[in-house]
Order: sequence, then structure tokens, then C-alpha cells
Amino acid sequence: MAQEIELKLGASPETLRKVAELPWLRETLDGPVNSKKLISVYFDTPKLKLRSKGIALRVRHIGDKRVQTIKVIHKGGGGPLGRGEWEQEIGDDTPDLALAKGTALEPLITKRLRCKLRPVFETDVKRMTMPVCVGGSTMEIALDRGRIKAGRQREPISEVEIELKHGDPSELTRIAERLAASLPLAYHPRPKQDRGYALLTDAAAGSVGAAAIVLDPECSTAEAFRVIALACLDHALANEQAVRARDAEGIHQMRVGLRRLRAALSLFKEIVQGSEAEAVKTELKWLTDRLGPARELDVLIDKRVRPARATAPFDEIGVLARYLDGQRAAAFDEAAEAVDSDRYRAIGLKTALWIVDGPWSRSDDPMIAATQDRRATDFVAEMMAKRLQRILKRAAKVQELSPLHRHKLRIAVKKLRYATEFFATLFPGSKREERRQRFSTALKAVQSALGTLNDLEAHKRIAGAIAHPRQRQRKQPQKALAIGFITGQEQMQTSHCLERVGEAANRFGAVRVFWK
Repeated sequence: MAQEIELKLGASPETLRKVAELPWLRETLDGPVNSKKLISVYFDTPKLKLRSKGIALRVRHIGDKRVQTIKVIHKGGGGPLGRGEWEQEIGDDTPDLALAKGTALEPLITKRLRCKLRPVFETDVKRMTMPVCVGGSTMEIALDRGRIKAGRQREPISEVEIELKHGDPSELTRIAERLAASLPLAYHPRPKQDRGYALLTDAAAGSVGAAAIVLDPECSTAEAFRVIALACLDHALANEQAVRARDAEGIHQMRVGLRRLRAALSLFKEIVQGSEAEAVKTELKWLTDRLGPARELDVLIDKRVRPARATAPFDEIGVLARYLDGQRAAAFDEAAEAVDSDRYRAIGLKTALWIVDGPWSRSDDPMIAATQDRRATDFVAEMMAKRLQRILKRAAKVQELSPLHRHKLRIAVKKLRYATEFFATLFPGSKREERRQRFSTALKAVQSALGTLNDLEAHKRIAGAIAHPRQRQRKQPQKALAIGFITGQEQMQTSHCLERVGEAANRFGAVRVFWK
């Protein structure tokens, strides 16, 4: 099995042409520049069984040559920036499954699979390859321009792929940084097969949820952080097109991806320290804040205003609904403008490179270095036990907490819940998985109850902005009456919600942990 270490950068066709002309890049050439046409046909069953199992199977046409490739496509399969890959030359346009022995595909091969396998989409790419040598490390820079075809659907391809052939992975990050400093390039994590499947299922511009994270139980704490953080970043950035399309779920999913990444930074704060870490946190918060108003207004409109419009004994709710629809549209525009900004482009690439090879990974502090090298299972068990105890202690007196401290408790619960997802594969076994599921379900109930309280507070803030006497808005009295009616009804639920939190916390406290 080959181990890919690669980085993908998105570029406009005009920028792509300029990459090949960069004088400093030409000076690093370690061989001739080649151009070739690549047609890659991806195979799967009608129900996309291979994709559901995290496997990609393709046959690439390179002139008269045919190369079969099997890839593990779930994040974590090959470590940071890597994936498991098996590649062999074959003699036909269709896959040779006899050559899948010893690969991730072998356990899935049955007579039924052989009969059902068929082409599902293809990529048609003109590739320019530039072999380079930097600091004793050899890399291949590929400039790909073409398109993905799935039935009648088409999507353009325009990207730079940097693959480490031999040497130090840090040289790969350095050359990526220099390319990004020279031209408007962006971190582009979605591989062609993911984009092809999205096009095939009419989800190319739709929202993208979090992918499963797979960690080796023997991995180090630093390795676990890299895999988790990159998966969270990829989740967030995969929703870029959906945010541009003003898709509410896409905005929500990008926000979830960013929150998961910020949670990972908190969970691993013992090993992720320094000024660059703080700079990353600042930029991630900036982007999260650009998405927040759209999400808050969406929840208010869908969960409160629309139901109230159907039952309220007066017409002012309609006035409020039309006003909030306009505010939400403006918030969606703000979110779309954020992902079209130079700052957003820089955030994605700088964060990815920092995760892979930032100063945090070369700490001079012997205690931090020892923790980074420690087995992730040991680190995680201790860290989660401490966080659990703090949550149970605060939840026991939730009735006494201020809205601010309830909000902090909710964030702590959410981080622990993300952790149960991040670290699932570190503790294998059916019994442990059953315990993890029960733990996660009980924790989710606490988070949900606290989330309702948080929504009530967010709606109060919005109501204050609408009803403020200094605001001179059209039909302000009608809107103020309507939002007052809605938030008044909500505040009557506060006591009930607090009781729900207490009950859920009691049930959660009785659940057995899964990391022991």
C-alpha cells in the first residue's frame, strides 16, 4: 500500500496558468515539466455501497495505459493529509477485482458486488506535472484543469495538488505557504471523488455533514489532534458552496464544523499552545461570528415566529415575520460575503498548514513534547474524566446559575459530546461502543435542554434590538408587540427548561463512561 501525503489548493483557471510561470518555482524544478490527459472513471453499485464503506474504486486512462486505484476515502484512513491507496496497472477499462486482494476493498467483494459494479461518474482532466526539490525533499506539483461528469451534470476542476514523494512533510507546507503568498490560492480539501459523488446525487451545492473520524488506538496524542482538527476544518470548508447559495443548512453545517474545530483546540489545549494557536482561534471566531446571525434568525423564524403566526390572535405577527425574513436574507448575504473574502481564503490555508506543521508540533517544552508523544487513549481518558466531573458539579446547581454561566455549561457539554464522537475508535469493542452510545445519548439530552435555554436568551437579545425605543423602524410598534408576545411566551418556559436540565443531568450522571 502506498501512503499519499498531499495537499490540494483551489485556484481560478487564470491563477492556475500563473502558477506554472512563477520564477521561484521554476528554479526548484528537478526534472522536465510534463502534460497529459487523464480520464478517471469511478465505479460503484447503484446504491453506492463502496462510498458508504469509505472506499473509492477508479480506472484511470492515460493514453493506452489503464491504472486501477483503490482508495480509503474516510478522513483518518491515512493520517493527516494522507489516505490509504493501492494502485496497479490493468489491461482493460473495467476493474480487475482479482487484484484487490490485501486492499481495503477485499472484504466487500462478493458475487453480488461483481454483478452490480458499474461506472458512476468520471473526471476529464488536463494535468501539468512539475517535479520539484526543496531542502532535500522531492515533491510533485500537479496543475489540474478539466471537469467532473456525472450523467448530464458537469462541474469544473481547477486546482493545484502538491504531493510529497520523499522527505520532510514540513517542506510541503512551506512550499504551499509560498505559493499562497504569491497567488490567490485556497485550501481545497474536497477530493475529486467526493465532488463526483456530490454531483451524482445532486448535492454539489448542498450542505455537507461531518464525516466519521477514524483513529488508530495506538496513535499519539499529536497524531490524534491532527486527524481530528483536519476533519473538522474539512467539514466546515466543504460547505462553502452551500453558504454562497444562501442555504440555511449549509450555513449551519459550516458553523458546526468551526465549532467542532474550536472544541478540538480546547480538548487538546495541553499540547496546542502559543501565539499562532491564539491567532488561529481568533480567525475561527471571526468566521463563526459572521455565520451566527443567520443561524439565530433562522431558528427564531422557523421555531417561533411561523408557529405563532398560525395561532396568535392579532395580525402584527405577519409584520414581524416579513421584517425578520428581510433581516435573515441580509444575514445570509453577510455569511456569503465572508466566504468570498480574502480573509476567509487565508483562514482555510493557514489553519490547515498550522494543524499539520505549526510551531505547536515542535515545542521546546519537555512536558508538552512528552504529552504530544503520549498514547492518545491515555491522554483522552484523563482529559474526559476531568471534564465530566466539572460538568456534573455545575449541572447539579443549574437552578442557581446565571444565563451566562448556563451558556458556559452548555459549551462545556457540547465539547464533551464532540469528544465522544472524535474518540470513538480509540476505544474499540462492542461493549464499549454500546456504553459510548448510551453516554452520548444522555449527554445530548443535557445539551438539548441547555440549548433551548440559550435560544430563549438569543431571542431576548433580538427582541431588545427590535423593540428599543431609539430604533426608528417602519411599523415598529407592531413589530414590538409581536416580538414581545413571542418572547413572553418563551420566558414562561424557562422554569420547565431548567427542570429538564436537572433531570437530564441526573440521568447522565448515572451513565457508565466508555473509556474505562
